[in-house]
Amino acid sequence: MSSLRSEDHEGDGQEQPRPLSELVAYLDGVFEGSCDEDLLRRAMTHRSYAYEHDNAPHNERLEFLGDAVLGLVVTDALYTNHPDLPEGQLAKLRAAVVNTRALADVARHHGLGSYVLLGRGEEATGGREKASILADTTEALIGCVYLTSGMPAASTLVHRLLDDLMSRSAQWGAGLDWKTSLQELVSTAELDGPEYLVENEGPDHDKWFTARAVVGGEAVGTGEGTTKKAAEQRAAEQAWNVLNARAAAMLQTEATEVEEAAEVGGHPEVHVEVSTHGASDGDAEQAGPPPAPSGEADHDVAGRIVESDRTH
Repeated sequence: MSSLRSEDHEGDGQEQPRPLSELVAYLDGVFEGSCDEDLLRRAMTHRSYAYEHDNAPHNERLEFLGDAVLGLVVTDALYTNHPDLPEGQLAKLRAAVVNTRALADVARHHGLGSYVLLGRGEEATGGREKASILADTTEALIGCVYLTSGMPAASTLVHRLLDDLMSRSAQWGAGLDWKTSLQELVSTAELDGPEYLVENEGPDHDKWFTARAVVGGEAVGTGEGTTKKAAEQRAAEQAWNVLNARAAAMLQTEATEVEEAAEVGGHPEVHVEVSTHGASDGDAEQAGPPPAPSGEADHDVAGRIVESDRTH
């Protein structure tokens, strides 16, 4: 599946879904076997389309089945890959993957929305970008593959779609989303915030949101999206990366100073003083996703090391 945009129906302004043959070709390259094209069409059929076409079969039953298959495959992968994690943390990791927002992001990345059959009303209100429709379609696709090619094929597809997300979610810490991870970082560093300032533009059916994440009175992250929640998540991600990069740069610089002081016989005291300022924002591009909690190390990364000579 690619991210090519679908074309408009000639003369009516509606988007033309991409040919299912392209989706079949993609699936043929993912697993051995074939996917029944009639069932695949049902998996791509939203109920709004069915209601406008003599109650044609739609994808809600396949979505129900695919949700169960998805949950089993993800649970098995997390259980196998994280043998030391307790049940509660495994459940949090699963929730980070098997949720509407995450599945919708995966669908957008692969351009799955361009295959969906929508009714005119949903088409007119941006249904191809709605998180609920995209997530449901992803689950319906998994259900379709399970029915036509079995669990091994469905498992292969789930891993192709979600392995990267499962890997990243394992590093995100207890929050398992960017807003919560930023909140944890800010709380650890004893900073004010975060606050989110959100603006929107466009008509009600096609709004575009821009969010700014403000920490300690400074806007440190900006994000955009078709929903307020998506824009805030992207702003939180950028803010987390900015603050973490600043803290990491200061830790490295000042830890070097500690070593140099020790070499000349000094006895510096090291303590944590929080700050939102330091390394350039551009360094944030090198930062990865939020790491799992690691005790005292979290306090070091969240703050700034300051040296002072102790007077005896």
